[in-house]
Amino acid sequence: MAAGDFKWFAQGIHDIGNKLIDLDTDTINFGLVTNVLVPTVTLAAPCWGAGGTNNMSTNQIATATSYTGPIALASKTWTKDATGAVWDAADPSVIAQDAGGATNIAYAIFYSDTATNKNCIGYMELSTTGAISLVAGSLTITFNASGIGRYTQS
Repeated sequence: MAAGDFKWFAQGIHDIGNKLIDLDTDTINFGLVTNVLVPTVTLAAPCWGAGGTNNMSTNQIATATSYTGPIALASKTWTKDATGAVWDAADPSVIAQDAGGATNIAYAIFYSDTATNKNCIGYMELSTTGAISLVAGSLTITFNASGIGRYTQS
């Protein structure tokens, strides 16, 4: 997996199919986490908080002035095209350099803040080594021009 690639949690796809997550209408957030728990596609029941098998919020980076906690996505879309379905949103604002900020950012975890258990949808690798530092500089996350995530049948 290359930095910046989005991967669906298998449980996330299952939860979308079971109407636990609605990518059009739910409040969708992402939280920044360390690499203490490396996310994988097959991770069992990932949730942001209690309620699943893996609590992804446990490894959230320390909050400070520029990152105060999970960030809500704006202008979300879930559309179909000729080869499958595409999930997208507006690029988030730059997370500013912060002398008191985290120095160990590894992944962005996407989840439904509307779902009862805050079910996770997927993740984006930012740095497998957990070496991104807000102390050293700002963090810009730019989603792929063709969408955050694509689901296709192969």
